[in-house]
Amino acid sequence: MDKGLFGIIGAGVLVVMLLILGATSVYTVDEGKVGIVKTWGKAVKQVNPGLHFKMPIADEVVEIEVRTRKNVETMSIATSEQMAAKATVSMNWTVNKASVLELYKKYGSLDQFESRILDPKLRDATKEGIAKFTAEQNIKNRGVSTLKVKELFINQIKGYPITVNGFQIEDIQLSKKYLASIDAKQTAKNERDAEKFKLEKQALEAQRAVNTANAERDAAKARADGVAYKIEAEAKANAKKIALIAGAEAKAIKQKAQALKNNPAIIDYMRAEKWSGNYPTTMMGSNPNILMKLK
Repeated sequence: MDKGLFGIIGAGVLVVMLLILGATSVYTVDEGKVGIVKTWGKAVKQVNPGLHFKMPIADEVVEIEVRTRKNVETMSIATSEQMAAKATVSMNWTVNKASVLELYKKYGSLDQFESRILDPKLRDATKEGIAKFTAEQNIKNRGVSTLKVKELFINQIKGYPITVNGFQIEDIQLSKKYLASIDAKQTAKNERDAEKFKLEKQALEAQRAVNTANAERDAAKARADGVAYKIEAEAKANAKKIALIAGAEAKAIKQKAQALKNNPAIIDYMRAEKWSGNYPTTMMGSNPNILMKLK
């Protein structure tokens, strides 16, 4: 083979190899993830989203998601009175971005961390928390049960490089027999409350009737007292009026008697004042001189 041709081929191969090495030395990390750079299989550093360079062949990059993740677990549980049931719980969590390299070194991946650490602790906290309450309490006050389970779970994962963003008991499934007894109990309670309300209403109506009767009695008494007071006031006023009139008449009589005593001619004057100017008429006729003719 011609040495010149051999040189050209060798140069071409070298260029291709350089292009391949150059292409494999550049990589990108997507947003919402962190890159773990491994050199000859050993995790050495973590890099943020964007364009980066690495050593061809020697370096490998593994992306770890740092967005919020959700775990859902369904398990058998028992209440404080040993009532068997099934519970479904869910939690939202994120790995602390600054601690991704540490988590990867210990657990290898988020899936491994979930299956080996989070899921068992979530199940343990759920069983322990729900067992602190009766079946009825877990049904009626699920929020209280949820807070207790979350508290226990948070205590169990202290020191791990994650943050819990949300926690919820999705469902608690009790036996149909127990649910029927709960319904019967609630129905009885509702009927008892309805009867209590009815009795209270009757008592209220009875008290209203008593109040109305008392009010009418007081009003009648007030009216009677008013009438009696009015009659008494009128009687006093009439008596006073009569007394004044009687006093005035007595005074007038006394004054008239005194006047007659002092001046007897007044009697003649009063007679003349009352005379109509006519003489009395008799059976003898109207002639005033008839008596003068009698023998």
